Amino acid sequence: MTKDLFDLTGKVCVVTGGSRGLGREMVLAFAERGADVVIASRKLENCEAVAEEVRSLGRRALPVAYHAASWEGADALAAAAYDEFGRIDVLVNNAGMSPLYPSVDAITEDLYDKVMGVNLKGPFRLSALVGTRMAAEDGGSIIFVSSVASQRTSPSELVYGAAKAGVNALTYGLARTFGPKVRVNCIVPGPFLTDISKAWDLPSFEKRAKVGFALQRGGQPEEIVGAALYFATAAGSYTTGTTLNVDGGPF
Repeated sequence: MTKDLFDLTGKVCVVTGGSRGLGREMVLAFAERGADVVIASRKLENCEAVAEEVRSLGRRALPVAYHAASWEGADALAAAAYDEFGRIDVLVNNAGMSPLYPSVDAITEDLYDKVMGVNLKGPFRLSALVGTRMAAEDGGSIIFVSSVASQRTSPSELVYGAAKAGVNALTYGLARTFGPKVRVNCIVPGPFLTDISKAWDLPSFEKRAKVGFALQRGGQPEEIVGAALYFATAAGSYTTGTTLNVDGGPF
């Protein structure tokens, strides 16, 4: 019975930013539990590589080139998924970006618009399209991926934190918009040691983590899977409008 709670057999899952990092882990976890998967990211070749991994698990996969800041791109991604599979049961808005800047007054309008576009505008449009159709058909689950920056924004991620705070607000608002047939929830990750962390000063990070986090370390990419499966499957059937921190317990 417990195994059935996390079953995705016959379901179709769409994951943006699905070609690497946390997105890739979610794609593979969904496929391992029986789902067919749409992998959407900017570089089609990276999506195709993950699609081959999904096919090796015996599931269907559709790689789609997708720019998360594009309104039209959201329309095209939704259309491609429905054309291929005829349904979407789970949508994960995972794509994101947080470029560095030297100072707050050096943030350009172009950078501001890009960060807001990828992290908030695109996920809103894609969720509006897919959620409306889910609500009119068999229901489903929408999962946003936010960030602890939405709750405790550092000086180096001001625009990113503001955009992700908007994602948190969308979670609650769209849960009310699309209920009762569609559940909308949000994972709020802390620092995860994905490929992006290769650019960090890891010795310095590890030193800070020892005193800054209850678990005294950064997360491993596969540690996002439990939260994603809970929200995607029958295990989370009475959970909606919720944000769940997966952040190692920062002090």
